[in-house]
Amino acid sequence: MSNRMPHHLPHKVSDLDAPSPSAHNSVFHVKGVTKVYQMGEVQVHALRGIDLDLYEGEFAVLLGASGSGKSTLLNILGGLDTPTTGDVFYGQRNLTRATESELTDYRRYHVGFVFQFYNLIPSLTARENVAVVTEIARAPIQPEEALKLVGLGDRLDHFPAQLSGGEQQRVAIARAIAKQPDVLLCDEPTGALDSQTGIVVLQALQRVNQELGTTTAVITHNAGIAQMANRVISLADGLISQVQVNQHRLAPHELTW
Repeated sequence: MSNRMPHHLPHKVSDLDAPSPSAHNSVFHVKGVTKVYQMGEVQVHALRGIDLDLYEGEFAVLLGASGSGKSTLLNILGGLDTPTTGDVFYGQRNLTRATESELTDYRRYHVGFVFQFYNLIPSLTARENVAVVTEIARAPIQPEEALKLVGLGDRLDHFPAQLSGGEQQRVAIARAIAKQPDVLLCDEPTGALDSQTGIVVLQALQRVNQELGTTTAVITHNAGIAQMANRVISLADGLISQVQVNQHRLAPHELTW
């Protein structure tokens, strides 16, 4: 596991067996978080009171059906959304009290995002798509090295149209981790892929987690993926329904779904 602690924000803001998460430092501390959306005259309660810690270097899966609140929670952790009530601490920093400028710096320097759809720039090669991020990062991994880490060292100069869906998703992972974020947040990263291709993508995420020590949270509705996590955090109806520690994790190639 990495010994890295979350860096301070630029602006001050007031083996596969799973070790016990309590042995690690908390990267995120979420307390009493709710999220209510106003849809016309109707209030939608996406989160109803979430208490959660995510720990340094762990691989966590947030598992739940559509509408369970998992994407809302991930967006709040990533500084893409704000809670209606409650607090979200990143290290010692309270993100719920951050300004928009401070949240922008937080997203830029501390968090990597991987989404279901790859959002690559079609006119740029794999190397150039990754370089878009490294050019604004403080201590980036070279694009070539990031692509090698996800098994695409021989596809550097290929355009997205020349890559399979799984390869494009691995470019997106390389882009996310090239800035060396402390946290990698993944929203249904295998949702658009068949199981065989999805396993290759999960292998890339696992390698990043193990070799860089990046705290990794993957949200999915796919219970099969949960078996590779240190912890499985199940959500239902805007609440955490169960937290399970996997004492014996499966490797991605052992998963079935």
